[in-house]
Amino acid sequence: MTTNENKFQEIISHAKEYGFVFPSSEIYDGLSAVYDYGPYGSELKKNIRDYWWKSMTQMHENIVGIDAAIFMHPTTWKASGHVDNFSDPMIDNRDSNKRYRVDHLIEGLADKLKEAGKTKEADDLIAEMDRLLAADDFSALKELIAANNIVCSISGTGNWTDIRQFNLMFSTQLGSVAEEADTIYLRPETAQGIFVNFLNVQKTSRMRIPFGIAQTGKAFRNEIVARQFIFRMREFEQMEMQFFVRPGTEGDWYKYWKEARLQWHLSLGTSPEKYRYHDHVKLAHYAKEACDIEFEFPIGFKEVEGIHSRSDFDLSQHQLYSKKKMQYFDNDVDPATGKPFGNYIPYVVETSIGLDRMFLLILSESYEEETLTKEDGSTDKRVVLHIPAKIAPVKLAILPLVKKDGLPEIAREIMNDCKPHFRCFYEEKDAIGKRYRRQDAIGTPFCVTIDHQTKEDQTVTIRYRDSMQQERVPLSTVRDVVLKNIS
Repeated sequence: MTTNENKFQEIISHAKEYGFVFPSSEIYDGLSAVYDYGPYGSELKKNIRDYWWKSMTQMHENIVGIDAAIFMHPTTWKASGHVDNFSDPMIDNRDSNKRYRVDHLIEGLADKLKEAGKTKEADDLIAEMDRLLAADDFSALKELIAANNIVCSISGTGNWTDIRQFNLMFSTQLGSVAEEADTIYLRPETAQGIFVNFLNVQKTSRMRIPFGIAQTGKAFRNEIVARQFIFRMREFEQMEMQFFVRPGTEGDWYKYWKEARLQWHLSLGTSPEKYRYHDHVKLAHYAKEACDIEFEFPIGFKEVEGIHSRSDFDLSQHQLYSKKKMQYFDNDVDPATGKPFGNYIPYVVETSIGLDRMFLLILSESYEEETLTKEDGSTDKRVVLHIPAKIAPVKLAILPLVKKDGLPEIAREIMNDCKPHFRCFYEEKDAIGKRYRRQDAIGTPFCVTIDHQTKEDQTVTIRYRDSMQQERVPLSTVRDVVLKNIS
């Protein structure tokens, strides 16, 4: 196991131990690829969601939000192409009966080649896989697997079935009597709720092209090979924005949002060298252009966000299947003709980010094991999460030095002053050093200690998580110090 894989396992263990992520239904031995977010995880997840939502809807005057239902009319998914096209190439091993995604099998070999220093061979293998996937050449893909002696991790054999497509949508029934029920689907993405509400939103919010509609919410995919902790799950949350533009301008808007979304990531203080763009070789059935923003996790570069130029595919399809016009009247003057642009179906540029993946990105980037040297020359370790202060689950820990002499009362006054403005944590138990370590482990950027000097001069000690530096400040300024640093 490589050092990075070790770090990934350490992050998983830390996430459970400190209340960020738990295996779902753990008392019943869990449910594969399904997870629950604990007290600090749910807070961090909410903060990431809120930060994205504010950046989209509050900071852009021409983007509004909706919250569409998870259940949608089944024809929605026929129109969108998901019934016919939302599938992954799968292959089974006859000896172990284990099913694999074809791209995961080949990517696994490429990772091993890179670890062995054979970077060119790995890149060539991935390039060939991308070419064959783009052509839907399943027989050649199977030959590629055989030629590279890729075997099942359980049986150790290469006794493979033919490759076939597997639809990823969960289906269920809507109705009180099973025999009379209609088959509907749990949505595999949140975008279609935006498209079917395009006219409702445009008219009620009086939006003019170009404008966007943002949404966050749960989506569901029957991933056969769900893996890598919360990176790939069967129930997950998306943050999507569909930006509606005049036909012919989609190329410029695609470039704009490609850059704007990367800048949003970097605004969280993440290392720029850990990001890269990956342009799609095989485009989705709706896409004109597409790229991924990838981040270097401990398990390698992986997709976090996708930017797609969807042309007018979605609105045109819903117009075709619903028999309802999905057109926009544009009375701006076309410079080429001197006349209004008139009626047209808008083109769409999409930004789609996985909230769970962004959560894992923050954990991966912020997790650190530090070795500290004490004054006597001995060493100590601390585990710290350098989570950006503006999205940290807890912003301020308030720690009276002892549980007597009026110190808890002063601490409670600070707590009551601060908690309407940001999330605080109060604790009296244990030595102050242990309390600092616990706050480091959950990523709390500031700790305030109330001691006996506080009663004399109305000052407290504020400790900064990342530097561990401490300074005395007037207790009346604690709230402003934190607000300044998290704004």
